Amino acid sequence: MNMREEIKKMSLAAPGLAASSIDQRNKALEIIAELLSERKEEVFNANTIDMENAAKAGLAASIMKRLKYDEVKMRDSIAGLKQLSELPDPLGKQLLKRQLDEGLILTKLSVPIGVIGVIFEARPDAMIQVASLCIKSGNCAVLKGGKETAATNKVLFEIIRESVEKAGLPGESLLQAELHNEIDELLECDEEVDLIIPRGSNSFVRYIMEHTKIPVMGHSSGICHIYADDEMDEELALKVITDAKIQYPAACNAVETVLINRKIAKEFLPRLAARLREVGVTLRGTKECRDILEASIPEAAQGMEVMNEDDFATEYNDLIISLKLVDDVDEAISHINRFGSHHTDSIITTDDRKAERFMQMVDSAGVYRNVSTRFADGFRYGFGAEVGISTGKLHARGPVGLDGLVTYKYTLTGNGQIVAEYASGEKIFKHKDLI
Repeated sequence: MNMREEIKKMSLAAPGLAASSIDQRNKALEIIAELLSERKEEVFNANTIDMENAAKAGLAASIMKRLKYDEVKMRDSIAGLKQLSELPDPLGKQLLKRQLDEGLILTKLSVPIGVIGVIFEARPDAMIQVASLCIKSGNCAVLKGGKETAATNKVLFEIIRESVEKAGLPGESLLQAELHNEIDELLECDEEVDLIIPRGSNSFVRYIMEHTKIPVMGHSSGICHIYADDEMDEELALKVITDAKIQYPAACNAVETVLINRKIAKEFLPRLAARLREVGVTLRGTKECRDILEASIPEAAQGMEVMNEDDFATEYNDLIISLKLVDDVDEAISHINRFGSHHTDSIITTDDRKAERFMQMVDSAGVYRNVSTRFADGFRYGFGAEVGISTGKLHARGPVGLDGLVTYKYTLTGNGQIVAEYASGEKIFKHKDLI
């Protein structure tokens, strides 16, 4: 396949998809859900092949969990499609309507970005999430999933492409890149592709950013924190921290560092360490943390790696966690803003004033109180799904759903007005907002 030629065809099809009706786009989502159910055995058989190949390659258990696509994940995919289809049309919204002068009307309308390239990790449900969001938002999409789920992604893409065509949308709206070298070809299409969204490791995202002229939206790492304040419910803290670490340790919104207020450390740290060790989490931390554990539960301190300050800029994506003590909420904020990745961070506290300060001062896309960082997700936010999480500050931030996949344009209608009439003072602007 000549990637550039196919993407050129896609860029020509983009206006047609942008002009499609919301009924057509929702119909495509409904058909995807129907075909997933009808062809589920084909999907599961393909996933079995991927899982067997992954096992032969010796991939880690945390990665294998991501690769698996079973009845539960298909159920979630279908629920996500239904939720997405019920959301309002993100296109054609009047964001501004202003009368510049009598009969001269300026309107700001939401429109698709155009052609988006999404390169995502080896997780089959990501294929469905990304494609469905692009369809609903009227964007053409080049989709490149991980090689570890090549067989599953191939079947899923066939289902999605067939659904798009059955709904009467342009078949060229979607393109699957299957080979690694096609990523480099995609990155060279800066005249046809409007945005790249990479999902993967820090090094991978940086590679994408350094090898294309196309704007890139995403996050390069997910170093998430939880600060355990001296005024908190300890049982709540244990529950939340455990969930944030073990519910899906390979996810970018899993907690990597727990900061504990020194006032409660001698009591709370041993309880936390014991709970985390029970569920298979490896502990790392400062010498101060290890010393406390040696005095209380020596088995937890045995083999615990002592961390230097710079070691806290570490993303594990595994059952490993960093531990550090801090004096107060301000020191916690300072640590997070220095070592965090501006992804998602949480405070556990019963003190409203401290919570407000934390949530105002932590410079992250998601800042939480008394809840797990794992809530940072487009489906959980009610977006239907997400194409990724953006830690940047321009255009979109946090889980990127429909609103993050549209931009806007201005339309101006009149009746023969010319700028010279206003430049000369013959006419003056009224600038009256109509909505």
